[in-house]
Amino acid sequence: MAQNVYQWKDANGVTHSSDKPPAGPYTGAMDHDRPPPRSRGIYLLPNLFTTCGLFAGFYAIIAAANSQFTAAAIAVFVAGLADGIDGRVARLTGTSSDFGVQYDSLADLVSFGLAPALVMYHWSLSALKFDGGTLGRVGWAVAFLYAACAALRLARFNTQVGVVDKRWFVGLASPAAAGLMMSFVWAFADGQLGWSGEELRYVALGVTLCAALLMVSRIRYWSFKGSGEGGARADRVPFAVLLGVPVVIAMVVIDPPRVLFAVGILYGLSGPVLALWLRARRPAEPAA
Repeated sequence: MAQNVYQWKDANGVTHSSDKPPAGPYTGAMDHDRPPPRSRGIYLLPNLFTTCGLFAGFYAIIAAANSQFTAAAIAVFVAGLADGIDGRVARLTGTSSDFGVQYDSLADLVSFGLAPALVMYHWSLSALKFDGGTLGRVGWAVAFLYAACAALRLARFNTQVGVVDKRWFVGLASPAAAGLMMSFVWAFADGQLGWSGEELRYVALGVTLCAALLMVSRIRYWSFKGSGEGGARADRVPFAVLLGVPVVIAMVVIDPPRVLFAVGILYGLSGPVLALWLRARRPAEPAA
C-alpha cells in the first residue's frame, strides 16, 4: 500500500516532507502556508516554572508544620519569583495557552493563598488558643479568611484580564499580600528582634486580616507593568523606577527579612494613601 507523504513550507520557503501529518487540521497533501509544527517540549518551559512555584508553596506548608518558619517564609518568596518568571517566559517564547493560565492560577492559590495562611497560623495565630477557646477559633477563622480572599482575588483577576487598565491592580495582588505576610514572619522568626510568634499573635491577627481585606478591596495598586499606552511604549516605566531597583536590591542584600517587610508595608499602604490623595484632590461638587 502506498504511504502518504505530507509536505509543507516553513517561513523561509524550505519544503519539508514527512510520513506524519503536521500538527493541527490538515487541508491537503501540499500545504504551502502551514509552518512546521512547533516542538511540544517548549510548552513545558513556562509550566515548569509554574510547577516549581507550586512545589515551593507546598514545601512552605510542610516546613511550617515542622516549625521551620524561616524556611517556610523563604519558600513563599521563591514561589513569587517563579510566578514572575513563568508568564514572561511564555510570552517571550510564544507558548502562552489557556491551560497555562489556569494552571498558574491554581498554583498561585496554593503558594499565595493556602501557604501564607497556614504558615502564619502555625507560627503565631495558633497561640490565640491560650487566651481562650473563642480566640483560638478566631485565629484559624482569620487564617481561612485570608485563603478565601486570595481565591476570590485570583478569580476576579482572571475575569478582568484585558478589561482593566494594566497599570493598576484592583485590590492588593495575592503575591504582594503573601510577601507582606511572609516578610512579617521572616523578620521575627529568625530571633534577631527578640519577639516570638506567640508574643506577636495579635499583631499577626491584624496583619492577616488587613492583607485579606486589601486583596478583595477596590483600592488600586500600581502594577509596575508600564505606562498603559499602546504600541512600543506599552511596557515602559518611569526612569526613576529603574534607579530605585538597584537601591532596593542593595538594601535587601544587607538585611533581607527586615527590608522586605518594610517594602511590603510601604506597598500595602501605597494603595490606601493614593486613594485618599485622589479623593482629596477631587473637586467639590457645587451646592445646589
